[in-house]
Amino acid sequence: MTPDPNNLPYKIAVLCDLRDEQGRLLMLHRKKAPNRDLYSPIGGKLDQHTGESPAQCARREIQEEAGLDIPIERLHLGGIISEKAYELETHWLLFYYRVLGTVELVPHEMNEGTLEWIEPSKIRDLPLPETDRQAIWPAIADHKDGGFFTLHIDCSGPDIAWALEQSSKNPPHTKA
Repeated sequence: MTPDPNNLPYKIAVLCDLRDEQGRLLMLHRKKAPNRDLYSPIGGKLDQHTGESPAQCARREIQEEAGLDIPIERLHLGGIISEKAYELETHWLLFYYRVLGTVELVPHEMNEGTLEWIEPSKIRDLPLPETDRQAIWPAIADHKDGGFFTLHIDCSGPDIAWALEQSSKNPPHTKA
């Protein structure tokens, strides 16, 4: 029996965009579900039972997955992404954070998969979830100089449909 795409649970998570001095993006080649064998940025689900904020979740996920202690002040909320009926299992509400400034990290394997530095121009050549390939990475690339976007992706039909619901391309404010 096919699940009703209008009656699925909602999950809340973060995606974290970390770049090195060369402008490469830190990606996780996943060895666990969801998205096993695909590439995705660092991220994970909010600890809703503790009242964790999205920024606190991003900071925790970066610490857990990359071993980096990034202060919340360096986390720029760059977008909110909603995915309706992802894999006909759940709806997702994703907070996209870009770390301001560069980070240093030696690529390595960890319990979720392998962390790798990827040139932004090579992202679309990687095995990615189709929502990422078709909608999320193009929105991120279009806002690469900062700003904010909201993106809604509908996975309930035979084809993925999406709409950029809000877009502001103003760069984030940083302390002088």
